[in-house]
Amino acid sequence: MGSGQVTDWQGKNVTVAGLGVSGVPAAKVLAGLGARVTVVNDGDDERARTQAAGLEALGVTVRLGDGDTLPEGAELVVTAPGWKPDKPLFLAAERAGVPVWGDVELAWRLRGPDAAPWLAVTGTNGKTTTVQMLAAILKAAGLRTAAVGNIGVSLLDAVLGEEKYDVLAVELSSYQLHWAPSLRAHSAAVLNLAPDHLDWHGSMAAYAADKGRIYEGNRVACVYNAADKATEDLVRAADVEEGCRAVGFTLGTPGPSQLGVVEGILVDRAFVADRQKNAQELAEVSDVNPPAPHNIANALAAAALARAFGVPAAAVRDGLRSFTPDAHRIAHVADVDGVAYVDDSKATNTHATEASLASYESIVWIAGGLAKGATFDELVAGAAKRLRGAVLIGADRALIRDALARHAPEVPVVDLDRTDTGAMLQAVQEARRLARPGDTVLLAPACASMDMFANYNQRGDAFAEAVRELGAR
Repeated sequence: MGSGQVTDWQGKNVTVAGLGVSGVPAAKVLAGLGARVTVVNDGDDERARTQAAGLEALGVTVRLGDGDTLPEGAELVVTAPGWKPDKPLFLAAERAGVPVWGDVELAWRLRGPDAAPWLAVTGTNGKTTTVQMLAAILKAAGLRTAAVGNIGVSLLDAVLGEEKYDVLAVELSSYQLHWAPSLRAHSAAVLNLAPDHLDWHGSMAAYAADKGRIYEGNRVACVYNAADKATEDLVRAADVEEGCRAVGFTLGTPGPSQLGVVEGILVDRAFVADRQKNAQELAEVSDVNPPAPHNIANALAAAALARAFGVPAAAVRDGLRSFTPDAHRIAHVADVDGVAYVDDSKATNTHATEASLASYESIVWIAGGLAKGATFDELVAGAAKRLRGAVLIGADRALIRDALARHAPEVPVVDLDRTDTGAMLQAVQEARRLARPGDTVLLAPACASMDMFANYNQRGDAFAEAVRELGAR
């Protein structure tokens, strides 16, 4: 079960680690291919038992409440991406010489001989938006495509389903890349690198190395962020196919082999004849929704991958114009008394929040939640001049309050010591009190949401509901 395709699964002993969004489909697919599948799962709750019953009806063995022991005779482990590499199950597999694949690796190995190539995207922030933009551009070019991977549509479904694709726009997390050793994309992009998930990877270097796996074996283009040297370093370190090029994107004027911005126009100096002298206009900045700096960078990265696949310039423009961002990503909720209210609940780390704060001139900032080990000094110092005020919520708000005291002592701060369902309404009311006409009240928490909400979607919905209540008064 080495580097080649596995063509005969009949009777192979495969362990699937973890039930859930990737484990259940993987177990079903493998059982359907004739493998002898054992699923191991840490939890033994009602949901797990229901999932187990469904799988057992297909002939799958399920072991609940013990995700650490390697089943006897296992020849392969297929893991959910979130399971940490230092788990005893994987250490036992390593000792026994048993390979460990993620669901992405499994999907890659199960592709047919005429399978659609992958245009792959990773990065600390902006992955989903960039992949959705890329899919919109590819569709505008008349290509059969889908946005898949870490974005909600299972890669297994995309690879094994009835629908035939010309190309796939694939979002990959650092977890997924860690467990995908043989993945070889047509072209790939690393959008940015900032500390995140370090508790899982163990160090920034390990996190960066897993992100960099996306470039391995690229055929046409390795797309990097010219403003983030770490992404270019990953390109230099990658072992790519002969003729594959490094292509940068920048918010400034592009050099040869780059995409960038000139006088409000997105231009390409990478995929043109005589790139020393020529540039191809792709779209206007106003075609990007919203035209915030970090989102223009996303659009340039998407355009670079599409151009690497041979998409014409007009399709870049048409695709960007047709793209609508997901909810809770710099979503304008309403204007109330001359103040704009913007929901960026998806900004769950400091890097995403830095981009969000850079998009507005005068901000009343609503922030806080679960810090996940983050520090906030650099974020606050960089945004201090833009802050009209701050309203802090959530379990780790004191970390942000202390950073504000150090780097923006003149900014008024409201510290809300409550976690009930009415907390967001009070936060919005306090923000309204601090705001002046022309300001933006920005929910960009820089923290995870699970201390107060089920997820960032619910947090953003609570913010939007509170804003609507303000407007109705």
